[in-house]
Amino acid sequence: MMNELLNKPVLDVEDIQAILDCGKRQTYELVHSGVFPHVRVGRRIKVSTPVFLKWLNGDM
Repeated sequence: MMNELLNKPVLDVEDIQAILDCGKRQTYELVHSGVFPHVRVGRRIKVSTPVFLKWLNGDM
């Protein structure tokens, strides 16, 4: 499942939650903290997978 998520071009909050194995509130706090850019598409929040992986690897 992890490889499937990381092969997507963009991630939803639920995807990030699954990757980090953390709660919904913590994931939303992380996304809204500004540590990586995100966009809203309607009510959904989207994060570029390469940008997220760069942050995850400490390259940001």
